[in-house]
Amino acid sequence: MLHSGSKLNLLIGINIIVYLLINIPATILGLFHADFISAFASDYLLLPSNLTLLLHHFWTPLTYMFMHAGVFHILFNMLWFYWFGQIFEEYLGKKRTLGLYLLGGFGGAFLFVLSYNIFPLFAPITAAGGSTLVGASASVMAIMVATATLLPDYTISLIFIGPVRLKWLVLFFIILDFFGIVGANAGGEISHLGGGLMGFIYIKQMQRGNDWIASIAKLFKPKSKLKVVSNNTSRGSSNFPRQEEIDLILDKISKSGYDSLSKQEKEVLFRASNNEG
Repeated sequence: MLHSGSKLNLLIGINIIVYLLINIPATILGLFHADFISAFASDYLLLPSNLTLLLHHFWTPLTYMFMHAGVFHILFNMLWFYWFGQIFEEYLGKKRTLGLYLLGGFGGAFLFVLSYNIFPLFAPITAAGGSTLVGASASVMAIMVATATLLPDYTISLIFIGPVRLKWLVLFFIILDFFGIVGANAGGEISHLGGGLMGFIYIKQMQRGNDWIASIAKLFKPKSKLKVVSNNTSRGSSNFPRQEEIDLILDKISKSGYDSLSKQEKEVLFRASNNEG
């Protein structure tokens, strides 16, 4: 988890460790009717829709996206995260996964809190103290939608179904989430849509040359005092493709699919991915 260099493995590891640290002792204490750990996690680590409570628990928009409600909840979240995250890191490198995970989680949190405080459907719930949001689903949805937006015609094989293009698979989940916003898990479905929207916007902005995550990372990157000057202007001497060249290739993938790339363009994308990693 720590030495692979993959933020995907790191995030999956953190989610699993947090789940085990909370639920193993909670299960043992539950045998003695003394499960105060679950109560603490519910009160202080899940995201509340109540604005007053959120103001006092201002850290929950971050902590909720590493919490899960059960074994199957974390299992399927991490499986989808792993499958799509591998494709995402293969084409965009390993430096953007953490940023988009957090961006999707915050987007899902924002839409969840906003919806529960403006729509009449949720007024009785809000008046009774509000609801809570738990899980990495919004973050995972951001990765899924981002990957499908970048590579819409990328095909994967699903058991019992066969080959499916990413754009149709993700569209299916988005439709399910939309119809679920008036159901029993309305808060979760709303957060999925918020996370997915952030993933879509991020890729569209990146294709236009605005890489939000890379820009934020540069703000915290220490500036080197060593200045290197090169008089070699030959394009062939550089191992690092220009950002404009990468953006054009990503735009071509978005429109025509990965198979439409020439051998040279695939080589440029491969070198860019290695550089990001």
